[in-house]
Amino acid sequence: MTVIIAISAAFAVLGLAVIFGADVVGLLVQRSVYADLDDRSLVQVVGRGHYYADRRMPGVGIPATILTAVTAAAAFIWGTTLLGILSAAGLVLLVTWLLVYARIAKPINITLTAAALADEVPADVRSLQARWDSLVPLRVSLIAVTLLLLLATLALL
Repeated sequence: MTVIIAISAAFAVLGLAVIFGADVVGLLVQRSVYADLDDRSLVQVVGRGHYYADRRMPGVGIPATILTAVTAAAAFIWGTTLLGILSAAGLVLLVTWLLVYARIAKPINITLTAAALADEVPADVRSLQARWDSLVPLRVSLIAVTLLLLLATLALL
């Protein structure tokens, strides 16, 4: 039954790697690009980016979250306590990432998406983007450690 642990962890890693990559690009590239844009361009680029990402990324993130939970459960049932702890810790970090996204980033996404689609520029666009950008190092860290914990689970099978 360790095959269930291996398969669920491997596919969770693949899905989380997509999210990790997107967040790393945000950290290393997009923040600098956005700083160089005028406010109207910033709203259009960021708002439309969130428009598409908020519709497409759940197709990656939801299965990855479910598979991380499956990995943790299977690791406790058919694996060892250590495997269970490693994968469950990853799940806790992933849920933390989701809470940060849902409570802080998502409302900003909604605001900037609505502004882009209405061709408006919120007066606080720079502070909204600064708040969103301030979350990226935390998000990258949470997903990175989650990935490492799932990879450790795989390595120790």
